[in-house]
Formats: sequence, C-alpha cells, structure tokens
Amino acid sequence: MEYIRQEIEDIILIQPKVFKDSRGFFLESYRKTSYAEAGISEDFVQDNHSGSIQGVLRGLHYQIQSPQGKLVQVIVGQIFDVAVDLRRNSPSFGHWVGTYLSAEKKDQLWIPTGFAHGFYTVSQWAEILYKTTNYYAPQWERTIFWNDPAIGIRWPLIDGKPPILSPKDSAGYLLSQAEIFE
Repeated sequence: MEYIRQEIEDIILIQPKVFKDSRGFFLESYRKTSYAEAGISEDFVQDNHSGSIQGVLRGLHYQIQSPQGKLVQVIVGQIFDVAVDLRRNSPSFGHWVGTYLSAEKKDQLWIPTGFAHGFYTVSQWAEILYKTTNYYAPQWERTIFWNDPAIGIRWPLIDGKPPILSPKDSAGYLLSQAEIFE
C-alpha cells in the first residue's frame, strides 16, 4: 500500500498494490498493522454500502456527537470524494480536500473524525463501501450545505447541472451556522 497525505495532511489517499493476471486481480483492501504504521490506528465498527446514479451528491455529513472517521472506497464506477475540516482550532478549518476515487484505481480515502464528508457521482452508477469508527447515530448527524460559498468546493458538476440531492442534504446549514468540533 502507498499512503499519500493530502493538502490537509490528516486526509490520506491509500493506493493498494494490485496483483493482476489473466484470471482477474487480487488486492489487500485492509491490514490493521499497515494502516496503523501510516497513522490510521482507529478501530472500525461498521461497514456501509451506498449506490448512486450519476449526478447524485451525498453530503456534506458528519456526526457532532459520536463522530465517525471513514475509510471510503469505490467498488463500481467513479465519484468525486470531499472532506471539509470542521475542527475549530485547526489551521485548515473550513478548507476542503477533493479527489476522484474509482473502482478502476481501487484507491481509498481516509477521513478522520472532525471532518464533514460528501461525494458526487461522476459515472453512470457508483457504489461505495466505507468503514466507520463509530456507529451511525441519526440524532447527531449534521449536514453542511454542499455549495456553501465560504467553503468553495469546486464540484465537477456534469454539464453544470445542479446535483440530485436528498431533502436532508437540500436543508443543510452554512458553515457559519453549523455546529462544529472544538
């Protein structure tokens, strides 16, 4: 595995070593000791599987209590994955990191607690698997509005069309109004 720290160094892009031959491929998608050596030593307690059509934007989600670190990977298609730093005392507070994740590349993104997470489906269909460090707690889930100008995420919107949003994501808060991490 190769671990590549992003512009916000707590975010890590993970590129697995993929062994391919005429039968297909093999890769190790998670090894606790290897991840710990790279600074990802959290225990994962829940796996989630999400599927979305092209143009769907999910997020920007976080849990203000029972916060979750997330290890995200795409198993079908391609997404643009985003993390926003919501740690009040962080030098990168309010900044974001975005990267394309795809089933073809088989890469992963580590997003620690203290960040909001969202993604936009670029391909016709995408499925993501993600591990979390805490259980889903809907009473603590919060949403930052996907296009908050104070954050300025450059989403790769297809043909410039507005994304497809859930009612919850349409009702997100601006960063200036949101609960954040101390």
